[in-house]
Amino acid sequence: MGSLVQSVDWLAIAPPTATAVVALAVLVADLFLPDARKPLLGRIAVAGLVLAGLSLLPLLGGDRSTFCLTTGTRVCSYTADHFTLVIQFLVLGGALLTALLSFSALDDLELPHGEYWFLLLSSAAGAALLPASRDLATLVVALEVASLPAFALVGLRRGDSRSSEAALKFFLSSVTATAVTLLGVSFVYAATGTLHLAQVAEGLTHVDPRLATLAEAGVALTLVGFAFKTAAVPFHFWVPDTYAGAPLPVAAYLSVIGKAVGFTGLILVTVLGFPSYADVWGPALAVLAALTMTIGNVAALRQRPERDRSAVRLLAWSSVGQAGYLLVPIAAAGYAGGPGHAIGSTVAYALMYAAVNLGAFAVAALVARTSPGNRITDYRGLYARRPLAALALGFFLLCLAGLPPGVIGLFAKVTVFTAAVDAGLGWLAVVMAVNVVIALYYYLQWTAVLFKPAAGQPAGEDAEAPQAPRSTGRIPLPLATAIALAAALGIALSGAPQLVLRFASGALL
Repeated sequence: MGSLVQSVDWLAIAPPTATAVVALAVLVADLFLPDARKPLLGRIAVAGLVLAGLSLLPLLGGDRSTFCLTTGTRVCSYTADHFTLVIQFLVLGGALLTALLSFSALDDLELPHGEYWFLLLSSAAGAALLPASRDLATLVVALEVASLPAFALVGLRRGDSRSSEAALKFFLSSVTATAVTLLGVSFVYAATGTLHLAQVAEGLTHVDPRLATLAEAGVALTLVGFAFKTAAVPFHFWVPDTYAGAPLPVAAYLSVIGKAVGFTGLILVTVLGFPSYADVWGPALAVLAALTMTIGNVAALRQRPERDRSAVRLLAWSSVGQAGYLLVPIAAAGYAGGPGHAIGSTVAYALMYAAVNLGAFAVAALVARTSPGNRITDYRGLYARRPLAALALGFFLLCLAGLPPGVIGLFAKVTVFTAAVDAGLGWLAVVMAVNVVIALYYYLQWTAVLFKPAAGQPAGEDAEAPQAPRSTGRIPLPLATAIALAAALGIALSGAPQLVLRFASGALL
């Protein structure tokens, strides 16, 4: 009988552990700091996220695993491989940009500093744990650690009915998804006798015929639960109202980190846990991808520019459409001989999307400081008032559309398109091409608004005319830094698109 004593590889688990420890430090420090010094908590949170990001560097040398079974086959619950490190970089980098967006929002919206930073860091810790999870129990726990603090973040604006409604919708949909996922996991465990993904994959290849139906139901329910988390149609209904009701930094966080969590879990359970059922989940995800991108883009196209919060709603529906693109390579993995290569396309697209979408939300947060309604019409004449912010937003929107100079968006879409064609999903590639054309209209329409003269201001009139007074104030340094970082990352990736191709051609799993 093997030893039951385990040695923990603390270096391997450093990224999520460091984030969680800093979250606890912020919570304790909040008890002792006077109100005038509460902004110090934000600096501690940013430093903690930077430290967690730096802890990824020693892990680049090779795969490390811990929390392994000590008897029989070496199977581990936590693995820091290349896939894990890339997703953890995305999560921690996205959380850092969200933190920079949050400094001015906390004061403008009068949000409690201690609770906000603790919840944000706690959610980021769960999101960083999830890509390293290699058993279904750890996967579900990480998923909930990432999701539960997000409910509170959405509803943190006390006394705001819109925020409370958004939090309730988000909570109910996520709880439903969790219940469905747990039911599916329990069925899979009953059929295979294990929770470790590697052993589940082996067990599903020779299930007792009496338990075959139970195994099939378990696989289906687990996939449905993760489809909720990814906001795939028809499980997307919570997205627009949640984004519109949440504080803008929280909406930005959900649009990127929330999606990364869902897609990472979906990738792990399909590619590592359920490869023998690829003939089931491959076609199912292909249909979901087609529905998600189509409904998301058509709904974004129908947004009225003068409607309250129309800019955030358009970004919300756009994120649903982008989720459809992200699903395409995962569906293709069900048809491909080497699914790891198809997954590389999803990861490459996710990196591009994270940078430019957070940048778009950063500019939206800037506009919201003087135009709380955050309508698309509020962006009219932004170039005359804030030329750098307008150019940055225009660049982000063109990246999402896949148009130059946003070359990175074009290359990312090409990798996803190629994954579909190589897998023999020609019909899905055609649906994607049509949706890219649909999305061009609303992205370009918003971009054009940025350079039009402000309402009531004739073309060519002095940009400092009284019609655009308040938005000429100084941009808070953290917010300006977030916009600059997102733009710099987008420009760097557009200047070196081979990085995307390298991710897309590499087998991450």
